[in-house]
Amino acid sequence: MSTRPTRHGPVFETEVLIVGGGVTGTGVMRDLALRGIHCLLIDRRDLNAGASGGNHGLLHSGGRYAARDPDTAAECRREADILKAVAPECIDACGGLFVAVEGDDPEFAARFPEHCRAAGIECTAVTPAEAREFEPCLSEKLYAAYAVRDATIDPFRITLENVNHARQLTQSMFLAHTQLERFVVDAGSIRSAICQDTRSGAMTTIRARQVVNAAGAWAMKVARLAGCSGVKLLYSKGTLIIGNTRIGRRVINRLRPPGDGDILVPGGTVSLLGTTSQTLENLDDIHPTVSEVDRLVAEGSVLVPQIAHTRFIRAFSGVRPLLLAAGAEADGRKASRGFSLFDHESEGLNNFATVTGGKLTTFRLMAEKTGDLVARRLGNKQLCKTETTPLPSGDAIRWTEPGFAARYWVARRAPDDLILCECEMVPASAIDAIVENAPGAQAQMSLNAIAVRSRVGKGSCQGAFCSLRVSSYLYDRQVYDSPLGLRNTRDFVAQRFKGVAPVAWGEQLPQLELAEALHCALLGLDQLADDDMQTPPGGAQDL
Repeated sequence: MSTRPTRHGPVFETEVLIVGGGVTGTGVMRDLALRGIHCLLIDRRDLNAGASGGNHGLLHSGGRYAARDPDTAAECRREADILKAVAPECIDACGGLFVAVEGDDPEFAARFPEHCRAAGIECTAVTPAEAREFEPCLSEKLYAAYAVRDATIDPFRITLENVNHARQLTQSMFLAHTQLERFVVDAGSIRSAICQDTRSGAMTTIRARQVVNAAGAWAMKVARLAGCSGVKLLYSKGTLIIGNTRIGRRVINRLRPPGDGDILVPGGTVSLLGTTSQTLENLDDIHPTVSEVDRLVAEGSVLVPQIAHTRFIRAFSGVRPLLLAAGAEADGRKASRGFSLFDHESEGLNNFATVTGGKLTTFRLMAEKTGDLVARRLGNKQLCKTETTPLPSGDAIRWTEPGFAARYWVARRAPDDLILCECEMVPASAIDAIVENAPGAQAQMSLNAIAVRSRVGKGSCQGAFCSLRVSSYLYDRQVYDSPLGLRNTRDFVAQRFKGVAPVAWGEQLPQLELAEALHCALLGLDQLADDDMQTPPGGAQDL
């Protein structure tokens, strides 16, 4: 990597520019770094800002797709086994159940083992009594059940580990808040990418020998910037809700064609219920709605009755980038979960590739196929190593693991290490580690960026208290030294509110009212305008 300033801003030079900081983009970054190739990864927001951070964290056994997409089911099975071997610290091998309840199609349930066998998926029939012994929360109306090897994966941690490993291997870099504005194309090659910092407005030029488009739901837009129209995507929004306890030990799937509220996924100490499917025309306003939450609770309660009385602390939405085949019906439930790699050579470009579609579970395979193409174009003969090379962790990466912060704090026995987030027991030393060493750490870390790299704000209070404590601590440490720190607090609180508002009933409603009293009535964050928080002369820059 080399960089030099010009009157139009800095110019970065790298072997490969990767657009998109989700799990696929970071997976490509690591794959190439293991081949000795230097990369620069950019995202207009931050790591895991799209579908990679808006999913239920299921590491598929393949069972969910066995009936209608056996190829994708088999891919999921193989890739899940690989990830369990190379990244066990990111995975809870909890297992899963597929269960049918009264009203579900008996023929679909009866053929499930046959579909699993065709995809090579381990599937064991259990009696309804055995299933309820495994998971007492299940409905008494279930009539068929099968055990599979589902697991859960921490998408934030595995993304951070991808970036961290690439950084160690080749000093590859990640730039957050970097919006791709246009490509400069000449003689069949992308010569440079012109980007803008979304916070400061500063322009940056990036020159790379190869460009990889791994922008997820935005991949079609990025391809258009390069003059390529071959990428056709369907945007499918999915909404999930988070319960404040771990209801089941295993992943619980409803044994029917995929629908709303048919999967309950354990996530450490909480549970995630999903998911809806709504086709979108644009990506500008993605948020959960009350009607989606009501539908999830109603459907989920048929499978697990206690869902009707569970305290839900948050709702969130992500967008699935689904491949749309020519002449196919625009239905998010029926679209393939497979992926495609476009080399764009038929569209006149020899150094541009797009990888899109797929699943969180298959990201490593997507990165391998992309890495093979890019390495061949660069004349690099190194083979893919991600199938067998373990992912290394690090001190600034482990904070996304549920319960780790509490175990660390107790073992450390340092009375002066203040707990800043009581729900998740995140101490001040964790904030120090993230600010100083986490992948993508910036000169002035926002609370949203810290939350991506930890569990700050993810407990029952959803940031009501820790937003103020962490901000105060960052001011004490002089990470914040201007009113811009208040804007970071306000923006974080606003993001939390978007997810809490659709589940504001029962115990969560007074929690929301308390947060409003603290943030609005006491501190007046809702009255702060951006003009009130400009950096004074000599103050910190929001970079």
